[in-house]
Amino acid sequence: MSPRGRPSRAEVYARFESAANDLKRLGGLPSPTEAAGIWDDIWHLEAHNSTALEGNTLVLREVQVLLDTGRAVGAKELKDYLEVTGYADAARWVYAQAHSAHDWHSAELVTITEIRHVHTVALTAVWDVAPHPEADPREGPGSFRRHDIQPFGGGMTPPPWTQVPAHLHRWVDDAADLGRDVTAGSLPARALPLRLARLHCAFETIHPFLDGNGRAGRLLLNLLLVRLGWPPAIIFKRSRDRYLDALDRADHGDDGPLAELLARSVLDNHQRLVVPNIAGPARLVPLQSLAGPAISYPALRQAATRGRLEAEIGSDGLWRSSQHAVDDYLANRHQRRPRLELPAAD
Repeated sequence: MSPRGRPSRAEVYARFESAANDLKRLGGLPSPTEAAGIWDDIWHLEAHNSTALEGNTLVLREVQVLLDTGRAVGAKELKDYLEVTGYADAARWVYAQAHSAHDWHSAELVTITEIRHVHTVALTAVWDVAPHPEADPREGPGSFRRHDIQPFGGGMTPPPWTQVPAHLHRWVDDAADLGRDVTAGSLPARALPLRLARLHCAFETIHPFLDGNGRAGRLLLNLLLVRLGWPPAIIFKRSRDRYLDALDRADHGDDGPLAELLARSVLDNHQRLVVPNIAGPARLVPLQSLAGPAISYPALRQAATRGRLEAEIGSDGLWRSSQHAVDDYLANRHQRRPRLELPAAD
């Protein structure tokens, strides 16, 4: 039973079906050029949270400054900054694949070369200053491990290193099957999270690299999503225990918790990226999506904070308002507020 106020798993899957219809009506995701501010917000959040899941100490504000200006603030270890910039560079490449999501016709949804590329981009910078202590020269970024991995705490045991290429080729084939099913329309949208959960868990079980498998796995999950025309998923650091437990349960045959976690995350970014483009003028949408030539996002946020713009802040920390409210604010923002009349002194 879901906590009070939290939709059930069945409701989440029903919303996923509705989101698929939204995407069809819109003709696909807005590209990183068409909705740059919202894609940048997702980029900051993913780079921060996905690296934080692995122990990175940068806070979100430090990540934002680092990615937007190139300045390292916060006096953290060099490797922490390089982890974030490497991950962010790989995520930028992944997001760029959303440009042609509706034109995707390849026989493979992802290739071995792309798997290596994602890992290389994400890990190279930090590997140069903090390589894995047990790595030999043939196990750097983009190269498959040549070590066997001890069983993990929950019992998950990666295959011997000699079997990694064969397992990974089967994983690529399974991803291709998913792509064909989606393209043919034979897979209901509500079933997509379960298939993605199986693929994500399988990649982490293969554990193809000596280090960075969690980061690479989440980047590849998002590559599958954007190529299928969906927004990326972000696993927030506050959900780390739930995510790891869901992966463990998926490894033991129960894909439901991981599928639900992924579905909720994709729906969050669907709200950010897609809903504003199909919403009526009275519907509440993320504030970033209401910015434009007439008024910037910082100005809208300042107006919301001061109570000049009718808006509300959600549990996810996002301000939301409506086009009606913004139009009303723009029409009246230069009007002087009535002065407060104080009672005359006796």
